[in-house]
Amino acid sequence: MTMIRYFLLFVAPVALFAAGGGSGEYDIVPRTINFAIFAAILYYLLAEPLKSFYFQRLNGIAESLDSIQQKLKESKAKKEEALSRVEEAKVAAKSLIQTSKKEVEMLKQKFQKELSFELEGLDKSHNEQVEIERRRMTRVAVSEVMDEIFKGDSTALDRDKFVNIVLKKVA
Repeated sequence: MTMIRYFLLFVAPVALFAAGGGSGEYDIVPRTINFAIFAAILYYLLAEPLKSFYFQRLNGIAESLDSIQQKLKESKAKKEEALSRVEEAKVAAKSLIQTSKKEVEMLKQKFQKELSFELEGLDKSHNEQVEIERRRMTRVAVSEVMDEIFKGDSTALDRDKFVNIVLKKVA
């Protein structure tokens, strides 16, 4: 049906604008038949290749669109995966920060305990050294006093003199 419409569409202008040679004879019918045969031959020769070209082009575009959509889906999936990995990394980073803060606190407390033990040990050692030095000084002072007493002329000393000698040595 559409074929007839196209045929009439092409033939009508030819029939309307055909001019006669002046002799009064019209050769419109043979020309129309020749044109119809020419159009039919063109259609017969070109219709299938044009249709196949059109459908191949249409299929190629559809395949290209499908591949682009597939790549788009893949890239969206990769993007989502990357975003999920980023979120996991953020959570892991927060966890690491909290763990490291706890470890820092534990190490800080450990070092404070060790430092306090070491300071207590040094304080004890210092007190012991002071006590040992006092005893040594006392022995030296007593020894010097006793040497003076035994070297001196009189062996009997009164109490005040003895205290003065000890105070001189101790001071």
